[in-house]
Amino acid sequence: MKHWHLITYDVRDPKRLRKAAKTLEGYGTRIQYSVFRIRLDANTLERLHWELGQILADEDDLLVIPLCPTCAGKVPLHSTGDQSDWTDRPQSFKIV
Repeated sequence: MKHWHLITYDVRDPKRLRKAAKTLEGYGTRIQYSVFRIRLDANTLERLHWELGQILADEDDLLVIPLCPTCAGKVPLHSTGDQSDWTDRPQSFKIV
């Protein structure tokens, strides 16, 4: 099951910074300079952690914040971009 995550970083080296940003762009949407919104399942999140671990150095920082659907829908509107797809859509069917 996929969940929303806010991922932010502080990378001290410009080359590593570009690589980290490019990697994250492959997974989600940039909402601020070093903040991305990404919807991932647990396995894909683990793979992303591994990929970023290959890029980042000990002096760099990475913060991954999982968001519940309610919290994802409350992200302030002053963030850039359309956020209408942050909330989970209601199921159109019910499994009995």
